[in-house]
Amino acid sequence: MTDHSLQRRLEGMLLGGERKYTRLEVAQRAGVAQERSRKLWQALGFASVGDDEVVFTDADVEAVRTTDRLIGTGLLHRDLETAVARTVGLHLSRLAEWQSQLLWSLIEQHPELAADEQQLVDLVRRLLPELERVQNFVWRRHLAAYAGRALAADEDLESRAQVVGFVDMVGYTRMTRRVDEAELGEVLERFEALATELIAEHRGRVVKMIGDEVLFVSDSPVEAAEVALSLAERTSADERLPPVRAGLAAGRVLSRFGDVYGSVVNLASRLTSMARPGTVLVDRELATELARVPEYELRTRRPVSVRGYNRVRSAALRRARDLAATSRAAAPDERSPSDP
Repeated sequence: MTDHSLQRRLEGMLLGGERKYTRLEVAQRAGVAQERSRKLWQALGFASVGDDEVVFTDADVEAVRTTDRLIGTGLLHRDLETAVARTVGLHLSRLAEWQSQLLWSLIEQHPELAADEQQLVDLVRRLLPELERVQNFVWRRHLAAYAGRALAADEDLESRAQVVGFVDMVGYTRMTRRVDEAELGEVLERFEALATELIAEHRGRVVKMIGDEVLFVSDSPVEAAEVALSLAERTSADERLPPVRAGLAAGRVLSRFGDVYGSVVNLASRLTSMARPGTVLVDRELATELARVPEYELRTRRPVSVRGYNRVRSAALRRARDLAATSRAAAPDERSPSDP
């Protein structure tokens, strides 16, 4: 059996049928305009295809019909369908890439799978429904959590007051030049696992992992502070991880298709770039909130000019108990809140 034959067998299983329609035939069978079906296909992250290429299945036709029904119910506005498709395609393509890598890693560990194509096909056939069940369960749990928050909220969920945090590993670029791929993968895995664990524990939300950096949001100033401080503490105690630095800012944030935007996001990013290894910087608004919490100590820093901001006013956030063991003298660029 050739590799092309194996590819066709796996493809038919994953796509739920054989390729037998062109793009124009899909649009006709689904009852939607041809240009609309083309935009949806591209928004999902798939390459453009010619009008005469037979690449679509019955599942593709049903997917277009389902999208059309969602718009008909009013749940999804027609002006947003392309943006929604783009977001779904972006996140699911990353998931599919990772799962494919897992499969090939399994094959490398068990050469007998590569030698027996039928055994490989049977393995994928068994794993596919299990993966679907897990993904469906996780999606429903998250949907239930977010739906509960939406029903309990008394403000606009798309634009509301939140705390935005960036935490990144210090010296990551230098580290990539001196470690091999296996070591780098282990560092990234440990950092991502620790970050997602702490953010979930403190009821925040991971917006995205960007290599050596995590972006998260929280509805609570205290919980956001705990995430940043705990990450700094845990990475400092782990010899296999480089130190981290963090920046937190509070204010109105625009949430759109799982990502966040606005000046607060930009400010949190700038604060991160200003922070020393192992430290957490917060903006003035968040410092005012956290100053009321006795467990924390804040030391204001002199204003600094960074890209996009002339004079960024910030404060270094620490745990109050940590100060008893350190010198009372402030760092050269730090002053106590009562200093002029």
